[in-house]
Amino acid sequence: MLRKILSVVAGYMVFAISSVLLFNLSHHHPHQDAPLNFKLITVAYGVFFSMLAGLVVQLIAKQKNLNLNYILTLLMFLLAGISMALSSGSHWTQIFAMFIFAPVSVVGGYFKIKSVVDK
Repeated sequence: MLRKILSVVAGYMVFAISSVLLFNLSHHHPHQDAPLNFKLITVAYGVFFSMLAGLVVQLIAKQKNLNLNYILTLLMFLLAGISMALSSGSHWTQIFAMFIFAPVSVVGGYFKIKSVVDK
């Protein structure tokens, strides 16, 4: 049970830390509007790290189903929604997190499970 909880926490941390790094290193504020090219970069970056987060969940949990990845998706969705409700300004980052990054995190877990099944 502890391994399952830690896997979801670790997966979320991969996503959250990578997001903080993107905005700190690029000097963009996540709650202000951004140019289209930065939004596109954010989507590519976020998709990569969301998939990595889903993979991390499976690497730690060592499961053969996606249940924990669905929990990670729900956690990402809910925390982005809470952030949107509590913050002012532009909400494009939270919308991306809720409707792109959270669902894509399942794909990382799927790739891990698929690679184990195919061997």
